[in-house]
Amino acid sequence: MGQEASIQLFENAKIRVVWDDEVEKYFFSVVDVVGVLTEQQTARSASTYWAVLKKRLKEEGADELITNCKQLKLEAADGKKYLTDVADTKQILRIIQSIPSKKAEPLKMWLAEQGRRRIEQLQDPELSIEQAIKDYRRLGYSENWINQRIKTIEIRKGLTDEWKRGGMKEETDYAKLTDIISRAWSGMTTREYKHLKGLRKENLRDNMTNVELMLNGLAEAAATEMSKRENPTGFAQNANVAQRGGKVAQVARKRLEHELGDTVISSKRAVHFTTPPDELPLPKEDEEN
Repeated sequence: MGQEASIQLFENAKIRVVWDDEVEKYFFSVVDVVGVLTEQQTARSASTYWAVLKKRLKEEGADELITNCKQLKLEAADGKKYLTDVADTKQILRIIQSIPSKKAEPLKMWLAEQGRRRIEQLQDPELSIEQAIKDYRRLGYSENWINQRIKTIEIRKGLTDEWKRGGMKEETDYAKLTDIISRAWSGMTTREYKHLKGLRKENLRDNMTNVELMLNGLAEAAATEMSKRENPTGFAQNANVAQRGGKVAQVARKRLEHELGDTVISSKRAVHFTTPPDELPLPKEDEEN
């Protein structure tokens, strides 16, 4: 089953979402949706609420709804993936009806918008990038940072396409190859880098400074170009290319640090270089309304 996991924003709250190409449906993390509706402060409290709600729904005769909820592996706050209850749009709407909340109607509209956007994005991939830009703006990132981030997304896609061509399987190999590149240029695995920045669930690249993004992008771009020329197959050959690509960025990092007299590997995360959402000007579409 071809699946594409992502995080979507609803009123600056993050909801984990999986798009299933085979059935052409979105699946939403039930706990995340419940957390938004009930304004629970932690994932644990939202999980507890969902457990109680499931029991009540069964008592009300909604066994089919609970039974048909899938479980998919989604990344949790500790960076690991766990089996998590997910539901498609129809099931989520039924769950929303069972929770008294002032956010119920806005969330229903948001769900409908997600479906519309996906159809448009499948017809025109540029719209996916446009949506990412809007989301980053809402979170307070600078235009320079956003431009750099979008470029690294393009570079990353090119690299994963190369890994796929070289016989790599996403779940088992991509993370290992990413760690090889990261360690080669920064001296840290992805997990170690996230620990330095005090991150758990958050995306590492979304918490990199401009310079860190550029160096990571250089490492992945170098590995991509080497792969195109050498056509590696199997993990060992792809790992060798990943290591050498990372080394290219390591040389650039060390040269820059020599010129600056300081390290460019930063413990700063997004909160340190973004504008708080409540201090941002209203988007043009909101001003018009």
